[in-house]
Amino acid sequence: MAGILTKIFGDGNQKQLNRIQKKVDQIEALEPEMEKLSEAELQQKTEEFKTRYQNGESLDDMLTEAYAVVREASKRVLNMRPFATQLTGAIALHEGNISEMKTGEGKTLASTMPSYLNAIAGKGVHIITVNEYLADRDAKEMGQLYDFLGLTVGLNGNGLSKDEKREAYNCDITYGTNNEFGFDYLRDNMVLYKEQMVQRPLNFAIIDEVDSILIDEARTPLIISGSAKKSASLYLQANSFVSTLKREGDYTYDEKTKGVQLTEEGINKAESYFSIENLFDLDHVSLTHHINQALKAHVSMHLDDDYVIEEGEVVIVDQFTGRLMKGRRYSDGLHQAIEAKEGLQIQNESMTLASITFQNFFRMYNKLAGMTGTAKTEEEEFRNIYNMDVIAIPTNRPIIRDDRADLIYKSMEGKFRAVVENIKERYESGQPVLVGTVAVETSELISQLLKKAGVKHNVLNAKNHYREAEIIENAGQKGAVTIATNMAGRGTDIKLGDGVKEAGGLAVIGTERHESRRIDNQLRGRSGRQGDPGMSQFYLSMEDELMRRFGSDNLKSMMERLGMDDTQPIESKMVSKAVESAQKRVEGNNFDARKTVLSYDDVLREQREIIYKQRFDVIDSEEDLRLIIEKMILSTLERVVGTHTQDDDDDQWDYKAITEYLHGNLLDPEDINENNIKGKEPEEIIELVMEKVRAKYDEKEDELTPEQMREFEKVILLRTVDSKWMDHIDQMDQLRQGIHLRAYGQNDPLREYQLEGFSMFEVMIENIEEEVAKYIMKAQIRDNLKREEVVKDTQAVSGGQDEKKKTRKPYVKTQDVGRNDPCPCGSGKKYKNCHGR
Repeated sequence: MAGILTKIFGDGNQKQLNRIQKKVDQIEALEPEMEKLSEAELQQKTEEFKTRYQNGESLDDMLTEAYAVVREASKRVLNMRPFATQLTGAIALHEGNISEMKTGEGKTLASTMPSYLNAIAGKGVHIITVNEYLADRDAKEMGQLYDFLGLTVGLNGNGLSKDEKREAYNCDITYGTNNEFGFDYLRDNMVLYKEQMVQRPLNFAIIDEVDSILIDEARTPLIISGSAKKSASLYLQANSFVSTLKREGDYTYDEKTKGVQLTEEGINKAESYFSIENLFDLDHVSLTHHINQALKAHVSMHLDDDYVIEEGEVVIVDQFTGRLMKGRRYSDGLHQAIEAKEGLQIQNESMTLASITFQNFFRMYNKLAGMTGTAKTEEEEFRNIYNMDVIAIPTNRPIIRDDRADLIYKSMEGKFRAVVENIKERYESGQPVLVGTVAVETSELISQLLKKAGVKHNVLNAKNHYREAEIIENAGQKGAVTIATNMAGRGTDIKLGDGVKEAGGLAVIGTERHESRRIDNQLRGRSGRQGDPGMSQFYLSMEDELMRRFGSDNLKSMMERLGMDDTQPIESKMVSKAVESAQKRVEGNNFDARKTVLSYDDVLREQREIIYKQRFDVIDSEEDLRLIIEKMILSTLERVVGTHTQDDDDDQWDYKAITEYLHGNLLDPEDINENNIKGKEPEEIIELVMEKVRAKYDEKEDELTPEQMREFEKVILLRTVDSKWMDHIDQMDQLRQGIHLRAYGQNDPLREYQLEGFSMFEVMIENIEEEVAKYIMKAQIRDNLKREEVVKDTQAVSGGQDEKKKTRKPYVKTQDVGRNDPCPCGSGKKYKNCHGR
């Protein structure tokens, strides 16, 4: 069917290649002209391109000339002349697509042309690699070319200071790993001053090994976490204090909103109890928060109604269904406050401060391109999610590698015996062998078998370090045997040593089919680079995971009926096709899983972008933030007045609740009372209160210089937004973990997550507005204002692995530690998972 469609409509890939070939021909035609230029004239071209760009000429218009300049410079500086196929790949990259170029076809050199052209715009180009070794190597090697052409090159490595990172990002072209770019984005959106940011706006990225980063790691979120700021002792102190308060006189409770407020008398008691002068001083924000949560826990949260206690833990009761919501926790410290109230162990866990998936991070770039040897099998995903086409670039020389049919054995034992025999035979003939394994355990098993057989070899377990690249580079030497997990050494060429071509080139032996055809193709592609000889063959057994999952029983019983033993493999194209069709099914399932993850993450992405933009506006603002804050106060006021004036009969309006709220959050008792607002329409009440708010704001401004007042506003806004946002991320994470259960009630979990997520976001915005309003109007302003991080001890984590591992110190137990408390050894783990085991 596919063949018929191709005949009718033509091959889409070939059409693209034909279109690009016209530009390649134009670049080729410029070569004699470029060869005549002196070094100085060639170097001058960069400034000429920049001037033309600033005068309105597009990068597309300059492509052929710019590529011809890079090609000529490459010949002179690197002694490498890009092939026509590399020009083809380079054009596809500039157009924001994926160049599928086989191993050894020179992707790294091809990337220099679009990098140079896009750097002309002065907005920065990021070249993303899978590990730091490759970033370092490519920055140094290709950096010579860029340097010759007058462009700056930066290397964004792990462990650099902010100043060093900023310098790297301000370069025309910046190399680094996907993790480092993603973490820098998250860190930049947690800074307190604009000057602390390191990245510029995300412009153009070229991702090397794009399938590995955008497909294999797509479900791995980048997370910055920190120890939750809530200390158990403060919850206990706040709980003890609140237990002494009386409803009449010390606090007010609003049944409609479940809001609890300390009265003036209650505030005085708090100041006396904690021996402080002003509860609303900025130094006491955390204390005030703990007191408010303790009040809520005691007054508005009721045992066996809002929550129950099971096995020593507080379990939330769903107010609509009455079901227990295990695994969910109240946010903003309310859960801990209830634990303190009920005398339970207070759980103080680490919390997520910021997170993003690679899918959503890379989609923020204005333009994205990628390179890999294997992407065509995932073309649909690249097109749907990243809006990138995969263009398969022809090889410079024909591939003469011998790809043999799979050999299928009855048992794993028979398969491995045959693999070792084959390796030994080739080793003795001097032919280098690369053995690919799916799992680390398999590589270690084959290593043991080879030792017994007396075959010298190297083992690689995909740890991505300098030694790995060195081993892979030498894997093509005569007699070399290298065992590697399929992903190890990506991005590093295996060049053949002396006499290896005559021995048959590099032999690639796969010990199992991966669930993705792309990974198998990646392994095969390590042999036969640039027209070299080589061979590849996969050894399978009926006991392999993929075979077990997809109907190997019939085949196994057929082998038994035929009396075939472990020394007789089946070599069948039909079986290979059956395996490939199983792989296609798995790939489809994995694509659906990644699409689902992205759909959920998109909910948080929209919210993240709103918060990060507003946060940046605050730290970037040189202007007065008063208008923004007054809008927050007005919004809060409209909700409070609206809640208590809903009844058609104005005699039923709760003026008392309104004035109690105003006294607790915005104004002093002498500023306003019930009589001032009785008989007025809601709009009139709001206008009257806003007048008094503005007058009080003016008084605050008179106390300070304009600079101090602006800084005070920023301190309040940043602290509030950060603490509420971090808490919201935590809540969304908890919601996500339990949302799949909604499917049992015939509800679409994603739709439920979107609705609840939106509702939770609106509540968070309301909480931000309310808290900002309260602290702006009630906090005491002093000269020594400074912005402070909500959480200081942070860690960057990718895929569950800490970026900087904490060492586990010896610990001698000298105190009683709760099982869920942080371990006193400083590991960051709970006691029960560390020294309490």
